[in-house]
Amino acid sequence: MRFLVGLAVGLVVSLLALPVSGQVTSTVIPLPQGVEWGPNPALPSGARLAVVAGQPGAAGLYAIRVGFPVGLQVMPHSHPDDRLYTVLSGEWSIGLGTVFDPAGLETYSPGSVYVLQSGTAHFHWAQAGESVVQIAGLGPTATNYVDPEDDPRRARAR
Repeated sequence: MRFLVGLAVGLVVSLLALPVSGQVTSTVIPLPQGVEWGPNPALPSGARLAVVAGQPGAAGLYAIRVGFPVGLQVMPHSHPDDRLYTVLSGEWSIGLGTVFDPAGLETYSPGSVYVLQSGTAHFHWAQAGESVVQIAGLGPTATNYVDPEDDPRRARAR
């Protein structure tokens, strides 16, 4: 019982310690048909990106959507922020590790939620068809490839 009381007090204190901006703002999130898609320079050609809320490269909460066309493989990489993935459509596959290993892929269907800790090396393969995933986190974020030669931005800069 003391543990539960201590846990509850700790939670309340933690919530009270969160920064308060003093200014109440709201964000209008577009309906799916109103989302503006563009290329995702950090992923191989064909991947799409839509910023739904916030700015991923800036400090603060952000939400993005990433479209993976069928057959797209994303080599092992990591992100500096914790991320919450929600599968919106299709089947989305993720594997953990610094080496692309199809045997290590786990596949998730629409409605699935996946939490990935910052710095965790992982990879993707859109095997079963196109998928769309919404990703939320606290920026700034980045995509850091395990092998810099796998980074599509590097190849495009040549």
